[in-house]
Amino acid sequence: MKLVKKFNADDTEVFLISLKAGGVGLNLTGADVVIHYDPWWNFAVQNQATDRAYRIGQEKKVTVYRLIAKGSIEEKIIQLQETKKDLSDKIIQGDGSSLAGMSREDFLELLG
Repeated sequence: MKLVKKFNADDTEVFLISLKAGGVGLNLTGADVVIHYDPWWNFAVQNQATDRAYRIGQEKKVTVYRLIAKGSIEEKIIQLQETKKDLSDKIIQGDGSSLAGMSREDFLELLG
């Protein structure tokens, strides 16, 4: 917490943490850039880590980047995250698409 307070209070340019550390209650209101370069399977964990820069007291505009190498396993993880999010959005929004309406082929395609 001492390092977090120092980062938020002075002109320290870089604060490196893992996504796991981002989920333990750190508030990085001193941040104006967030860079994800190693995505997790669970997109919500990544969003929670990003939100550490968007806390009460944040006065800066925050820009978020995801660095993903083409053809990498990380690119496949991002594709799976987007598919999972799209499915979740359809179910939550209730646009007529539901799990009950999915065919076996739809499920197999979802799983890759």
